Amino acid sequence: MSSPSERYARWQAEKKLAASELGAFTTRYDFALDDFQLAGCQVLEDGSSVLVAAPTGAGKTVVGEFAVHLARARGRKVFYTAPIKALSNQKFAELVDWLGHDAVGLLTGDTSIRPEADVVVMTTEVLRNMLYADSSLLDGLGFVVMDEVHYLADRLRGPVWEEVIIHLDPSVQLVALSATVSNAEEFGAWLQEVRGSTEIVVSETRPVPLWQHVVVGDELMDLFVDSHGEAVVSHGPGVRGDRHVNPEIERVTSFSLPVDERSGRGRGRAPGGRRGTSGRHRPRGSGQHKPPHLRKGRGPQGGGGHPGGPRPPRRPELVRLLEDAALLPGIMFIFSRAGCEGAVQQCARVRLRLTDEDERREIRAVLEDRLAPIGIEDEDVLGIAAFRRAVLDGYAAHHAGMLPLLKTVVEELFAAGLMKVVFATETLALGINMPARSVVLEKLVKFNGVDHADLTPGEYTQLTGRAGRRGIDTEGHAVVVAGPRFDAHAVGSLASRRTFPLRSAFRPTPNMTVNLLDRFDLSRARETLETSFAQFQADRSVVGLARRARELEDTAESYREAVTCDRGDLLGYAELQERISEREKTLSRARAAADRDRTRTVLGGLRRGEVIAVPGGKRRGYAVVLDVDRVVLGGPQVDLLDTEGRRRSLRPGDVPSSPAVIDTLRLPRQEALGSGKVRKDTAAALRQRLSGRDDPRREVRARTERTPSTAASDETLQQLREELRAHPCAACPELESHLRWVGRWRKARTDLEGVQRRIQGRTSSLARQFDRLADLLVELGYLTRSGEELVPTPGGLRLRRLFSDRDLLIAQCLEHGAWKGLDAAGLAAVVSAAVHEARRDDRAPEPLADPAVDAAMEATGRLAAELQAAESLHGIDPTAPPDPAIAAIVHRWAHGAYLAAALDGNDLPPGDFVRHCRQVIDLLDQLTADEELGSVAHQAVRAVRRGLVAQEIDR
Repeated sequence: MSSPSERYARWQAEKKLAASELGAFTTRYDFALDDFQLAGCQVLEDGSSVLVAAPTGAGKTVVGEFAVHLARARGRKVFYTAPIKALSNQKFAELVDWLGHDAVGLLTGDTSIRPEADVVVMTTEVLRNMLYADSSLLDGLGFVVMDEVHYLADRLRGPVWEEVIIHLDPSVQLVALSATVSNAEEFGAWLQEVRGSTEIVVSETRPVPLWQHVVVGDELMDLFVDSHGEAVVSHGPGVRGDRHVNPEIERVTSFSLPVDERSGRGRGRAPGGRRGTSGRHRPRGSGQHKPPHLRKGRGPQGGGGHPGGPRPPRRPELVRLLEDAALLPGIMFIFSRAGCEGAVQQCARVRLRLTDEDERREIRAVLEDRLAPIGIEDEDVLGIAAFRRAVLDGYAAHHAGMLPLLKTVVEELFAAGLMKVVFATETLALGINMPARSVVLEKLVKFNGVDHADLTPGEYTQLTGRAGRRGIDTEGHAVVVAGPRFDAHAVGSLASRRTFPLRSAFRPTPNMTVNLLDRFDLSRARETLETSFAQFQADRSVVGLARRARELEDTAESYREAVTCDRGDLLGYAELQERISEREKTLSRARAAADRDRTRTVLGGLRRGEVIAVPGGKRRGYAVVLDVDRVVLGGPQVDLLDTEGRRRSLRPGDVPSSPAVIDTLRLPRQEALGSGKVRKDTAAALRQRLSGRDDPRREVRARTERTPSTAASDETLQQLREELRAHPCAACPELESHLRWVGRWRKARTDLEGVQRRIQGRTSSLARQFDRLADLLVELGYLTRSGEELVPTPGGLRLRRLFSDRDLLIAQCLEHGAWKGLDAAGLAAVVSAAVHEARRDDRAPEPLADPAVDAAMEATGRLAAELQAAESLHGIDPTAPPDPAIAAIVHRWAHGAYLAAALDGNDLPPGDFVRHCRQVIDLLDQLTADEELGSVAHQAVRAVRRGLVAQEIDR
C-alpha cells in the first residue's frame, strides 16, 4: 500500500497532466497510453526533440500525432514525413479523418494537395528539396515528424534523411520514429550533437504477445517451450526468461522415417502428449492442427520422410494448416515475385476457397468499384481475370511487379478482414498497415542482389513484427516452415535477437555539393558534411582502430626480430620472391588484356544469323546472333537468342575468352522476333542445327587460340629467377621455416598498413570525398573559383535543381544539348534511359525507330563514357551509364499506345512499368524549368501521365 506522500505526488502528477496539452491529447484514445508514449510526448511539450525507438506495431506514431496536436495548439506548422508514397498516402488519410479535409495537405512529388496547410504530409525527398530551395512553405514550421527514420540506412535513399536532419532550422523540434535498433543511444547522441536538446525514448516491449512456431511436415509446433514442455511467448506481455528451443522439433526434423514409425506418437507432439500450440489457437470444434485432407494419422505426403529433413508442405496445404489452427488472416513472405505468383496459381489449381458467400459479395463490390478504371483492352496483360478469381477466394499476391492499383485493392481487403492470405515479398515489411494474425516465413534465405544470404536478425524482426497488431489482435504468431537441413536452434537465435544496428549510408553527391556551395562558403559546406551521422560513426570507430594498430605494431616488431638467417639477408631473398611474383602477375595481366582485345574484335566482327559457341561465363552455351551494336560503351554488345528462346546480351566482360562461330542460321525479320512464338520456333530450329554438339568449350578450343604466355622468354623475369637461385639463403636447409616467419611478419605489416589506411580514410573522409567532387565540378564547369571560394555557375544552378542518381550525367546532357530537338515521346524515352535501374542484366534494349531518339541515346552514352573517365581520374565512384532497356516501351506509351500494346512482346511487369513512369515523370517535372527543354518536358509529362499511370498518381 502506498504512503500518503506517494499518493499526493501521484495526485499532483495527474492534476498536472490533466491541465497540459498532453492531457487534452490523451482524451482522443479510449485506452491509456504506454509509458514510452507518454515519455516521448512529454519531451515534446517540454520543448525538446525526441527519438522514439520501439518495436513494429508498438504505437510509436502516437508521439508523432501528439506533435501534430501540439503544433496546432501553438499556432505552428507541422510536417509529417514518410519514406515511401504509400505510407504518406495512408498517413494523409488518417490525419484527414482526424482533422478534416481543409486542415491537411499532401506533397509526394507527383501529388500536391493544400501545400499551404498547417499540417502537411510529405515524402522525405520533398522536404529535402524544400530546404535546399529555401521554400516559403517552411515559414512558421515548428515540428517535423520523421517516420521510419531507420530508413536512413538505405543505400540509395537514406542520405536524404540526414540532409533533412542537418539542414532543418534549429528552432524546429524533430520527432524521429524508429524501429528498435541496437545503437539507438549512438544515433540519439548524434541527434543531440546536430539538433541540440534531444531526448531518447527506447521501448523494447512489444504490446501484443508474439508466439513462435515451426511447421514440420503437416504439424504446427511451438518453437519455444519451458522446462515442462509448455509453450511460452517469445516477445511482449508474458515473456519469460526460462524458455528454450523445443527439443521435439529437433527430434522430429532429424529423422526421415515415416511419422508412425517414430515413438508411436503423432508428429509434432511435445513432451507429455501436448500438440502444437496446446489448443490455444484452434477454432472451436477442432482438436488438431492438420488440414482435414491430411488427418487420419498420415505424416507429410502420406507419412513418407524426406532425406535431410522433412519436406515442406505445399502452399495450399500450409494455408489449410493455418486456417485449421485459427491463424488467419496471415501474410506469407516469399522472397521472389515469381514465387508469390506461383503460390496463387497453386492455390487456384486446387480450388482453395477461404471466403463465405457474404464475404465474396463484399469483395465483389470492392472489385467492381476499384477496378473500373482498367480498360478491357488492358485486362489480359494485367491478369485481371485470374486476380479477381483469387481475391474472391480470399488470397492474392503482393509484390512490386504488380500494378499499384491491384496492390491497393489487396491491402484494402486485407485490412477489412476479407482477404485471408497474402503471398508477399519483403517490400511489404515496410509498407502501409496490414494487420495480420500470423506471419509465415517460407525460407530463411533471400537473394540480396548479389547472392543468396541468410536473413539477419533485423530482417527477421521486421518481417515477423507485422504479426498481431495493437488494437486488432490479442496475440501474434510467427511461423517458420521447416525444410531440408532445418536448424531449430538457428531459428531460435534469430527469433531471440530483436534489434539491429543502424548504419549511415550518407555520401556527398554532385547535386548536394552544388546546393551546399550555393548556400554556404567552402569551409561551412565541408563542416556540414562532417556533422553527418556517417562521419560521427566513422570518428567513433577510429578509437578502436587505433588500439588495433598498436597491437599490430607490437606483433610486427616481434616477428621482425625472428626473421634471421645465418646464410645471408633473408629479407632480401624474400624481396626477390615478391618481385618475381609481381612480374609474373604483370605478364599475366598483359596476356589477359590481349585476350580481351581479341574478344572485342571477335564480337565486333560477328554477323546476324551466325551460330556461336560461348565457352564460359554466365552466357555459356550456344546461341545465334540477332544483332551487333559496335558503338557502345565498354565494347561491342551482341544481341543473342539462346537454345531456350531467351534473348540475351553479350559484352566482352561476360566471357573469359572469345566465342567461336560454328554455323549459320536463317532468321526471321528483326521485328518478328518480338513475338514469343517466333523466338521459340527459332530456338527449336537452332537446337536442331546443333544436334550432336554438347561441349561449347571444345568447339572454341578447336577454332580459336589464346595469347601465348611470354613468361619463358621474358628477360626481366629470367634474370630475377637467376638472382634468386644465386642468393646465399637459397641453400639454407631451414629456408622453409625461415620464410614462414617472413610470411607472418609480412601479414602483420600488411594488416597494420590496412588499419592505418582505414584510420586515415575515416578521419574527415566525407570532406575529402566532397573536395574531390568539387574539383570535378570545377573541371566540368559547374563550379568556378572566386578567390578561395567555390561558386556555382549557371550550369551549376541547373544541376542544383536535378535530383537523381545520375544527376551529373543528366546535367551534362543538358549542357551539351544532347536532348535538343526531341519531341515529347522522344524526350520521355531518353529520360527513361536516364532513370532506369535494371533488376536483371539480360534485358536487351529494344530498337527504336526514331532516328532523333537514336542520336540522343548515342550522345548520352558518349557523355556517360566521358564522365566516367573524368570521375575515375578524380577518384570518384563512376556514374552508372544510361540504361535504355525499356525506353522503347515508354516511347510507345508516350505516343498514345494503350498498356497492352506498349508492353507487347516484353515481359516487363505492369507494376514495374507504372513505377518507372512515375520516375520518368519526376525527372520530366524537373526539366520543365529548363529554358530549352521546358515546353517539350511539359508535353512529355502529359503524354506519360495518362491512363493507368495517371490514375495511380491521382489516387
